[in-house]
Amino acid sequence: MQLASNISFDDTSIAFEAKNTKALKKANFLFSVVNNPLMSSLSTGSVKLAMTLRLPIKGIIKYTIFEHFCGGETISESKLTIDTLGKYNVGTILDYSVEGEDDEKSFDHTRDEIIRTIEVAKNSSHIPFSVFKVTGLASSELLIKIQKGVELNSEETSAFDRVKQRVNAICEEAHSANVPILIDAEETWLQDPIDSLAYEMMKQYNGQKCIVYNTLQMYRTNTMEALKKAFHYAAMSNYYLGVKLVRGAYMEKERERAEEHGYSSPIQPTKEATDINFDKGLAYCIDNKQRISVVCGSHNEYSNYYLALLMEKHGMKNNDPRVWFAQLYGMSDNISFNLAKANYNVAKYVPYGPVKSVIPYLLRRANENTSVAGQSSRELSLIRSEIKRRKSNS
Repeated sequence: MQLASNISFDDTSIAFEAKNTKALKKANFLFSVVNNPLMSSLSTGSVKLAMTLRLPIKGIIKYTIFEHFCGGETISESKLTIDTLGKYNVGTILDYSVEGEDDEKSFDHTRDEIIRTIEVAKNSSHIPFSVFKVTGLASSELLIKIQKGVELNSEETSAFDRVKQRVNAICEEAHSANVPILIDAEETWLQDPIDSLAYEMMKQYNGQKCIVYNTLQMYRTNTMEALKKAFHYAAMSNYYLGVKLVRGAYMEKERERAEEHGYSSPIQPTKEATDINFDKGLAYCIDNKQRISVVCGSHNEYSNYYLALLMEKHGMKNNDPRVWFAQLYGMSDNISFNLAKANYNVAKYVPYGPVKSVIPYLLRRANENTSVAGQSSRELSLIRSEIKRRKSNS
């Protein structure tokens, strides 16, 4: 067993083993654009404008940014990505990334699509989890009303009953197929009913093992307290707690809304405070590993290294089924592939869906890479190091 202390995230020969030089050069171009705030802003602005004007840009997007960050437009189109990652001991989490569709027909379609990902995962050793967002199954306005404690009318009550039925249908299918299911986190102003649904599903389906996982955003000031409460409730109710820890994806929106509505920001004041909170969360999960299974959803090299050290300290095997490391497809291959090489459980979130419907997701990825200090610079330096290494060895 390779010790955590021997793991390096600098080994580009392992990191980019799955990419040919042509793909690396394309990645170099993409991250060069993303790494330049002006270029990134112009590019994303151009895409939005082209969409508004209904210009034929699908082909350009599909064979550039879509190809790099997504598996395909359908599950079957994503098979090549699944098989390629699986060859290097990296799992796939199929993430149906269609956003902004807000009606009952779309909600039912999304439920059926998530169930299809579970059916595919059931028959594939390369797909360890399925995943969904509750806002893919429910109106955001409805969730906001519930969080505010607004009394629902009969139509809204029926709508929420259908939301609960959709969530239950997915979790029941996951339980039946023995495929763990991740419930993604969303904005704080509609997260409470999502948490309630997640823990209700855990109580129902996590009696023997972790099937349902809730996502905790560690940039929130109250998340450690929420994690401890969730553990206490799981212990009292005698079920296993599944958690995916992430730093969080809505920082600017959260701070703007807090200022606009005159309440204290729910977000940690600094990145350092978020990092400390995230690593505390990892330590708490490993300290309570008898009942908690954890997915570390992080692109932070230290946090991944720290979790590997915690596992070593607790005498856990690298591939202990209670611990998974997860990164987004197209990013941080230096973390994913080097951990997988050392026999840790690793999976990539692989978004898929029609190009046009996935564009909002892709634009968010571009903005996040530009705004997260050092993220795209690090990607770029690793890609260029590997291109240089291959040149010198040819």
